[in-house]
Amino acid sequence: MNPLELVDLLRNHKNYIQTHNFPDPDAIASAFGLQYFLKQHGVPAQICYDGKVEKFSTRKMFDVFGIEILSADEISDMTATDYIVTVDSQKYNANLTDFVGNEVACIDHHPTYTECSYAYKDVRMVGSCSAIIASYFKETDTPISDRAAAALAYGIKMDTADFIRGVTELDIDMFAYIYKKADKDLVRIMYTNVMEFADLKAYGAAIDNIHVYDGVGFAAIPFDCPDALVAIISDFILSLDVVTVAVVYAVRLDGIKFSVRSERKDVDAGSLVKSALKDIGSGGGHKEMAGGFIVNTQAALFGEDMGYQIETRFMRQINK
Repeated sequence: MNPLELVDLLRNHKNYIQTHNFPDPDAIASAFGLQYFLKQHGVPAQICYDGKVEKFSTRKMFDVFGIEILSADEISDMTATDYIVTVDSQKYNANLTDFVGNEVACIDHHPTYTECSYAYKDVRMVGSCSAIIASYFKETDTPISDRAAAALAYGIKMDTADFIRGVTELDIDMFAYIYKKADKDLVRIMYTNVMEFADLKAYGAAIDNIHVYDGVGFAAIPFDCPDALVAIISDFILSLDVVTVAVVYAVRLDGIKFSVRSERKDVDAGSLVKSALKDIGSGGGHKEMAGGFIVNTQAALFGEDMGYQIETRFMRQINK
């Protein structure tokens, strides 16, 4: 797709850039980068999301990069004629609230599970959505600020785990391109003081509850835990030398949140969580990283054998 076609599509409309719910650094950086790209072509757009920005290091992006973003309860004036561009997610995904606006465009790097007709669609299987947005500046020779460039560089680094997870040539090429234009001090600031003291409790719970079967590590967090932290702990579990697939889940009042990681070529994390939670929940993602959720009414059916039943469901799919 020619990114200037997106500019033409959005011109003379009230526009929103919507991230997936509980946005992570790549989603926020992508939205911020796209907002700046559109602004350079005379098209204003507001960034929005649903859920919460729970992790301290992600919230830190707002101050460090100067990002303005609206939560769902702050956009009550959105109408059905307003245009929405979804970034780092797709319409009909479980992790994207269906706002009242019209989803006319999608920019994402996840597999498509439910087809949707967009006026503009740019979905590529790359390591980060930020790399796709960075390519818009390069392809159209559009100027970028050092703050927006720094945010995109940080987004690329975070979603590829510093270029060791799902990385592609586009991620590497766009990081090299965008980093030259970035305020490097802002990127360095994002790597300091990134953990809150309360996070240690979740790490401790996961360590206390870990089970490993044939390289598959399961860890339960028996209390409410932010999505972003569940994902980080799944990366932590995967780093163990005896684990090649990590399944971490947090038990909440509204249900069970899953984060899955895989470094095995024969285990697709997105397909695994989708299949394991079939008929009781939802899930999906990349080959290396994915997420899922079971609502509390379904989770209650597990009873006291919840851990055993969850492990059985996942191991059954892995051993097929």
